[in-house]
Amino acid sequence: MKKKKILKWLRIILTIYILGGVALYFLQDYILFHPVTLKRDHNYSFPEPHNEISIPINGEDTLNIVDFKVTDTITRGVVLYFHGNKRNISWYSKYIPYFTRHGYQVLMIDYPGFGKSTGKLTEKKLYDWAQQVYRIAIRRFAADSIIIYGKSMGTGIAAQLASIRSCKRLILETPYYDFPSVIKQYLPIYPIRWMLHYSLPTHEYLKNVSAPIAIFQGTKDRLVTYKNALRLKPLLKQGDEFITIKGGGHNNLYQFKEVTDKLDSLLSF
Repeated sequence: MKKKKILKWLRIILTIYILGGVALYFLQDYILFHPVTLKRDHNYSFPEPHNEISIPINGEDTLNIVDFKVTDTITRGVVLYFHGNKRNISWYSKYIPYFTRHGYQVLMIDYPGFGKSTGKLTEKKLYDWAQQVYRIAIRRFAADSIIIYGKSMGTGIAAQLASIRSCKRLILETPYYDFPSVIKQYLPIYPIRWMLHYSLPTHEYLKNVSAPIAIFQGTKDRLVTYKNALRLKPLLKQGDEFITIKGGGHNNLYQFKEVTDKLDSLLSF
């Protein structure tokens, strides 16, 4: 009798495990990404001067970019900003003044399915679209005036772009070693590396970045843990910086003066 109960519970546990794995595999885009879509005729109400760039890639894919302009100063360069895994450009536009006040205009894209961008999200497409933005930037600015910036999910995209294209500097805010390592901390019972459609191996790309690198990471980050990001530190070359923010979380680093002061320093020359 006891043996039957044990077998029954084992079957239940196995069934739950299998169903959970199937759900993770087929529904991972809904689990990993939290976009907010916008209608094509939506009017952005950003306080900064800006214009939209819409690039039809094919019948299904359209890349939407917002070009934030510099005000009251000479334009010194451009920041290519790759945002995180939720909402759209509107959510991240609050960071724009930190760059424009130093004379850097900002090109910020929305990924497929985010904001006004359309199409199916794939890792390859993230890299291809990043290169589209770079091509726009390089037509206007020399490579030594282009800063590539990634936040959270965008750090892997930014690192990949900086590994194949020249730039002045790569700045990463709350980066991960790779995507599977982030998910693995929440679901250690699954073979995550075999199941995910996304790898975004930041650690591989950093090895090929010749530009100076600066990383900002908080010790209280619960999404991308400090331990995870710290695995990138040994990959940095001489002159690169790993800036530890004690008490910093995943979405509040700009509330720390040491972050904004350091960013001001990086952008001032």
